[in-house]
Amino acid sequence: MKAEDARAKTPDELKDELGKLHKEQFNLRFQRASGQLENTAQVRQVRRDIARIKTILREKQQAAS
Repeated sequence: MKAEDARAKTPDELKDELGKLHKEQFNLRFQRASGQLENTAQVRQVRRDIARIKTILREKQQAAS
């Protein structure tokens, strides 16, 4: 997900996306632990997407205050 796509979403949509990414991160960690993970770069991408969404949510909270 690109930052400009995330900025276009509402805070509720971002929170939903964040929940989905946390579930995906859990599944990827589980796959890595059991040796079934094919694409190891996906772990890094999901982690960065989570950070990106958290940053944008924080920016939106700051702007609202």
